[in-house]
Parts: sequence; C-alpha cells; structure tokens
Amino acid sequence: MRIVAVDPTSCVACRNCEYACAFKQTGDFDTKASNIRVNFYPEERVCIPWTCVHCGEGWCMEICPAGAILRNPETGAVEIDAKRCAGCKMCLLACPTGSIHFDKVELVSKKCDLCGGDPSCVKFCTSGALQFVEEDEAYSFRRESLDAKLIRLFGLTKRGS
Repeated sequence: MRIVAVDPTSCVACRNCEYACAFKQTGDFDTKASNIRVNFYPEERVCIPWTCVHCGEGWCMEICPAGAILRNPETGAVEIDAKRCAGCKMCLLACPTGSIHFDKVELVSKKCDLCGGDPSCVKFCTSGALQFVEEDEAYSFRRESLDAKLIRLFGLTKRGS
C-alpha cells in the first residue's frame, strides 16, 4: 500500500498541499476543507505537513459505531463514508495521529482518502516534502528526515556518534 510520506526538512510552508486538497475535496480553496494540515512552530522555525497514514490497524475503523470507516480495497486508503457517519466524533478521539477533523457544516468526520490513489497534495508540493511512496519506504524516510531536522535544529548528535 502507498501512503503520503512527509519530509519536514523540505517543507517551505507554501501550503500548496492544503489548497490542492481543499480544491479537490470541495472545488474551493478554503483550507478548512483540507484533509492535510501544515503545522507551524515559529519559535523553532519549523513547519510540518500532517495527514493520515492509513494505519494497518485503523483504530478509527474499529471504534466507529456506524461502520462508516472502511478500507478501500483498491487504494488501501482508510475512508469515511459521509452518508453513514453519525457525527459522534469517536474516530477523532481514537486517531493516534490526530488526522481526522470534523466538518461543522456537514456534521461528519473527514480525513484523507488519498484522492483515489493520486493525491493532489503530492502533485502540488513544490518542495518535494510530500512523496507518495510504499508504506515500508515511508517510515524510514520519515525517521531519517526527522533525525536530520532535530540534529540541525537542536545540535543533537546521533547515538553512538
């Protein structure tokens, strides 16, 4: 399965990913509708895009009382069926990455659906901070990029160095 991997060392805070996602989801550029968020940490001068990693053991799927969260057999994406969503927000509480948000207008939970296997956020990421990669590649990619960022920002050294 492929997921969106994030390299925080490459993010330039352009927010193109948020705009592309919002437009794909709603036809509008209102970033409140985006299923990816760029988190800003101004004191550390860091920005980190954040989106669903489509967990193998999706806690959101397990806790949903309406059975509205299912894995797409074609893309492997964990998706929310808005027609079945009861709006209870249990999935928000269960998500270990905080990647689900609640639409206060439609009264349903929303999250990344990988745009049917062709994520718009990745296509419009100008810096290459977002990559659509196989799941096993993503974790090493993230760990290495996070290590590099922490070493640079805080003058840390790797263990054993």
